[in-house]
Amino acid sequence: MDMKVFNNMEISDLKSYIEFLLWHYQVVDSFWYLYIQERFDQSIADNLNEKVWERAGIMGGKDLVKRFDIQEKGLKGFIRALKLFTWTIIVGYRIEEKENEVIITVPNCPTQEARLRRGLDEYACQAMHRAEFTGFATSIQT
Repeated sequence: MDMKVFNNMEISDLKSYIEFLLWHYQVVDSFWYLYIQERFDQSIADNLNEKVWERAGIMGGKDLVKRFDIQEKGLKGFIRALKLFTWTIIVGYRIEEKENEVIITVPNCPTQEARLRRGLDEYACQAMHRAEFTGFATSIQT
């Protein structure tokens, strides 16, 4: 990657660019899913989406552990990494820490809201997120 463009950027410009990247990440995620669904069908799109997000969860977790030197294991490591995870920032997950559990709530989902605005049905995202979080959590333990 050629990161030189960022060398002389002001903090406000860097933050603006991060906002752009997070927005663009959503756009790519949304359109690849919609076009797979359109070209094939809902079940194929769902199946591929689960596989993609399971792998993205694994890779994201491993990369965050490495980049931010996350040494905690178990729920502590999971929470620390999750707070840095792309979708946590995009969606604004609420993370409630308890002694032996973590409760993640989604106050509103930009993906579902965008689908509804476009007259589409809500997407059944539970299986995809289960795969994503399982992959993510597993990667924190290794």
